[in-house]
Order: sequence, then C-alpha cells, then structure tokens
Amino acid sequence: MMIGRENQQANNLFFTCSLIEYIARKTKNKRTDTVDGLGRVAIEKIYDLADVYHSDNIETVSDDFIEKSGLTVGSYDNVSAAKYAVPSYWDIGKVYKRLILGIAAKKNLPIVDALFEAYHSFVSEKIDDYNSSFYYEAPQNILNAFLDGEIE
Repeated sequence: MMIGRENQQANNLFFTCSLIEYIARKTKNKRTDTVDGLGRVAIEKIYDLADVYHSDNIETVSDDFIEKSGLTVGSYDNVSAAKYAVPSYWDIGKVYKRLILGIAAKKNLPIVDALFEAYHSFVSEKIDDYNSSFYYEAPQNILNAFLDGEIE
C-alpha cells in the first residue's frame, strides 16, 4: 500500500535505520554493534511497528530499546570525529534504507536479513566515516560497492 511517496515497507525501513543510527550515536557504538546489541527480535519489532514508533518521540523510543537490549555506552564517536557537517540520523537512515532495499532485491532476501547483511558489511564502516564522501554517493554506487566487495 502506498502512503505518500513511498510504500509502507520502505517507510518502515527508513524509520528502522534512522532509529538504529540515533541509538548508535546516543550510545557511541559502531552500527554493527548496535544492530547486534538490539538483536533480530527487537529490529523486527521496530520494523513491523515503525509507523507506531514514528508517532512517538524518538528520544523515548530509543531509550526504551536501549534499556530493553542492555546496550552500554561505547567509545565509538564518528560524530565528534567529523571534520565537516555531520549528516542527520534521518540522512543516514535514508542511505541505509536504499542500500538494504537494493540488497533485498538483488539477493532475494527478506528485509531484516538484508539489513543484517548491510550493517555487517565493509560498506557500513564507509558510510559511517563522515570525513569521506562515501555516504553521499549515488545509491547505486553504494549498492555496487556492497555487491562487488570493493569501492571503485
């Protein structure tokens, strides 16, 4: 079903990825560690109920998931390490959403499986390096890097 410009699946994925980014920044953890710390069950819940969570304050939603998952504060702070303007957690959520949709389509995977593949790939570290220009590459270039296992 279409609501607005995106289908519900893409919109739910966008919120899920943005919340992962928000939680990762708040807890100063790498995105891979954040995904692993939240776990598959919580990520599936976020994805399935994204339209509900999106109506709530993201601060409250993130606190609930941080507490339930027992995520602790780490030392990874790519935001402070950035020398230039830092993209918003919504901006990075959109980058991951596009990558995950591409992975799911190319590899014929369920969305949450594709999400785990994306966050556990070398591409995730490249996206999270705000001192590089990789995160604002064309979505197809980011997907190709993932699929080819290298950055051209």
